[in-house]
Amino acid sequence: MTPRRLALVAGAVAVSTALAGCSVVDGLRGQGSARPSVSVSPQSPPPGTQGLDRFYSQQLAWTGCSGAECAQLTVPVDYAQPTGATIEISVLRVPAKKSGQRLGSLVVNPGGPGGSGVDYARAADFIVGKDVRNRYDVVGFDPRGVARSSPIDCLSDAGLDAFLGADPTPDDAAEEQQFSAGAAGFAASCAKNAGPLLAHVSTEDAARDMDVLRAALGEEKLTYLGKSYGTYLGATYAELFPQQVGRFVLDGVVAPDLTSAEINLGQAEGFERATRAWAQYCVSEGDCPLGDSVDSVMEGLRGFLADVDASPLPKTGDGSVPALTEGWASLGIAAAMYDQGAWRTLVDAMTDAVDGDGTALMQLADQYADRNPGGGYAGNIMEVIYAVNCLDKPESDSVPEHQALADAAAEKAPTWGRYLAWSSLPCGSWPFEPTNEPHEIRAEGAEPIVVIGTTRDPATPYEWSVRLRDQLAKASLISFDGDGHTAYTRSNSCVDDAVDGWYVDGKLPKDGLRC
Repeated sequence: MTPRRLALVAGAVAVSTALAGCSVVDGLRGQGSARPSVSVSPQSPPPGTQGLDRFYSQQLAWTGCSGAECAQLTVPVDYAQPTGATIEISVLRVPAKKSGQRLGSLVVNPGGPGGSGVDYARAADFIVGKDVRNRYDVVGFDPRGVARSSPIDCLSDAGLDAFLGADPTPDDAAEEQQFSAGAAGFAASCAKNAGPLLAHVSTEDAARDMDVLRAALGEEKLTYLGKSYGTYLGATYAELFPQQVGRFVLDGVVAPDLTSAEINLGQAEGFERATRAWAQYCVSEGDCPLGDSVDSVMEGLRGFLADVDASPLPKTGDGSVPALTEGWASLGIAAAMYDQGAWRTLVDAMTDAVDGDGTALMQLADQYADRNPGGGYAGNIMEVIYAVNCLDKPESDSVPEHQALADAAAEKAPTWGRYLAWSSLPCGSWPFEPTNEPHEIRAEGAEPIVVIGTTRDPATPYEWSVRLRDQLAKASLISFDGDGHTAYTRSNSCVDDAVDGWYVDGKLPKDGLRC
């Protein structure tokens, strides 16, 4: 089996902490009528959406769900066949706190692909500034194929455990062939189990759904916050519907013209930078179990992963994964790179792991994978990430080509290069041809778009934000000199004030603002 590309989800650790104690099932169960909210009239379809009137004219039936409001949005499975089969998209709205000063709806997406916008919107108090929370309904949706919106399901829980725990860095020809067979097997399982929607879960499909949602919310223009992969979704929307772009913020950018190989290499370099920053923290704490300098910690970490590859570590608790493998250890380490608030947790977990106990590091991996502590998965992001990526970008099935990429990546990112270079191989065997190719997006005719980049972002390197800003016809770049994945509402008032001013007052941040 093979590893997966590291997820492009904003603040994975922080958001899951904010949602602790909230039941996903209870959150969507109807609990009487919704709280009074502003009534809206759906908008007419924009140009180029012929035959979709029945979708654009629909009224959302909101019902109460644990302090929020929930509804189902009907969309076609195939936008080229609008009279054909349909699916329901799950939507959650947290009404503005000051309804008398309401500015409209703010649609949010946390990334992935495969992150739940429903769960993200439910954390409205944590993901937007106070003034924004007061003035906007915060609206999230589970994109098609995700969580509650006709979820893609490729593997059993046990199969997914094996997939994620498998050797992610083949060392010889035999392991490479085993890796290739696992990649093809994953793709075949998706073709067998995921159903006809598998051919229609591209980012373009999700962007078209988002415009139907805009109309159903009664908004002439879409106000949007996209983080991580959500920036790719937002840029795609801006390309398709430039006249419907309102106040957009794209934080932690995936530039749409990146190839699959460029994404893998960029993430490898990003995680290498972030891991070195963690190594410096580890040394500064005075109790680092891997060394007493940044270089020695990085060398010690690579040695640890090699040792775990040869001899998985025992762990306690959940018996469905009996030991910590290199695959699981890599995910646990990666999880802590998304938010520097988890760096101390990783130091402690690595201390236990060096002493022979993989339990704490496995707990970090569980959190990353949206895996329940006792086994089983709370969501399907680990499968959706392939279902979407494989339609969005072409990928080779050549083992020698991936080996060459792995060698080149390891030169630039010794710790993460091989892991990431191999991660996209399942797309080379995907049952459906890609529906898109890497290309620049200018979004001519759209309102200015605010782009945010974090200098030591592991998952979406800062350079990608600069790249998209340079391509967009009208954009303003905010640069945050900091650690962790994405910037808004994470740690910096300079970023937060600039974004809040854009959403609430329409004050466009100065292009080139540095925070």
